[in-house]
Amino acid sequence: MQVLFLGTGAGVPAKLRNVTSIALKLLEERGAVWLFDCGEATQHQILHTSLKPRRIEKIFITHLHGDHLYGLPGLLGSRSFQGGQDELTVYGPKGIQEFIEVSLRVSETHLLYPLKIVEIESEGKIFEDDSFIVEAGMLDHALTSFGYRVIEKDKQGELLSDKLKADGIPPGPVYKELKAGKIVHLGDGRVVDGERYLGPKQRGRVVTILGDTRPCQKAIDLSKKANLLIHEATFNSGQEEMAYQYFHSTTNQAANTALLADAKKLCLTHISSRFSKDEWAVLEREAREIFPNSMIAKDFLELEIDE
Repeated sequence: MQVLFLGTGAGVPAKLRNVTSIALKLLEERGAVWLFDCGEATQHQILHTSLKPRRIEKIFITHLHGDHLYGLPGLLGSRSFQGGQDELTVYGPKGIQEFIEVSLRVSETHLLYPLKIVEIESEGKIFEDDSFIVEAGMLDHALTSFGYRVIEKDKQGELLSDKLKADGIPPGPVYKELKAGKIVHLGDGRVVDGERYLGPKQRGRVVTILGDTRPCQKAIDLSKKANLLIHEATFNSGQEEMAYQYFHSTTNQAANTALLADAKKLCLTHISSRFSKDEWAVLEREAREIFPNSMIAKDFLELEIDE
């Protein structure tokens, strides 16, 4: 599981930072990519990576400001032109369906794959399968803005093959059933419970990706014990009044959210173009003064999600 930042800027594209888009790479877990926001020129950013649009399985839009979704119609169309055939689901606030349908209709863009649009009507769980849960929570922004908490379910522990061999159970197809924790009838008449031959469960990872927001309790709740918290930092420390006025957060406010949530790692994004490259390290230091395991994102930064 990796996070790849396709765009880390705020408001408008800049030479060094495109507007917001984050790819959660789940290639080993499910052979797919989940996209969080799709700002203008996201598909151009993808061209500089190994990502394949046909691998994008889900797109989660945090809110309907242009710097978070103007790239969506183009990406949906290109995915079709490039041979994407599998269903794609877009999640977002009320209005996302109208935005997509009008854009595709007016431009006469015809998709060759099934497109499902889910408008989030209430907070809580919006997706679940055997491996993952996604929860959405409403943040504090000028218009409806969601944060997303991606929860990987705990996985079975490793199969204790040495213990199996010691008990006279040789390798074979039966190991697969035992790995699944099943009760197996052996050829010699024994009945074996797979749970006895499994190590401790592997705890699933949690990634929290927040949309634009002022500091709020919901941001903390979504970030509880996250392996990685991705939080906007449009303003620097000392600009709390301006950040409040524009419904955004500062570096130290993002760090305080990570601290209160007991997150493992914080990555700052949505960085204003008024900060020069030389100032990025200063923004990072401001966050680290409160939450030491903080870093600032840049376009094309890729992070492994540690267990």
